[in-house]
Amino acid sequence: MRIADRIREDLSELLIREVQDPRLAGISITDVRVDRELAYANVYVSALEGSGRWPEIQQGLEHAQGFLRSELARRSNLRVFPRLRFYWDATFERAERIEQLIASLHKEEAGEASVGPETSDGHD
Repeated sequence: MRIADRIREDLSELLIREVQDPRLAGISITDVRVDRELAYANVYVSALEGSGRWPEIQQGLEHAQGFLRSELARRSNLRVFPRLRFYWDATFERAERIEQLIASLHKEEAGEASVGPETSDGHD
């Protein structure tokens, strides 16, 4: 198992079972990317409520960072454990926006199709 995958799984489990901070309720770890030197693990986070919650989520994660890093290090067999950096993952919001745009285009096309082509009034 890749280090990033293991961190994502363990971090998700810690957030569900160990961390009681209400600021972190209902968040998902969507991705983890670890640099080659194992200096940093970039952790991508999302929540159903959207990016409006990011400031409070970020505060909660920064507050819990020491605990999370030490627990993750304890669970791993790495000599040095990377520092955690947290980022908002806007992928779901972008996908939703794209779906809305596509739906609105389909509505416009359907509206134009129901009007039909210009009809002649018989005065040629």
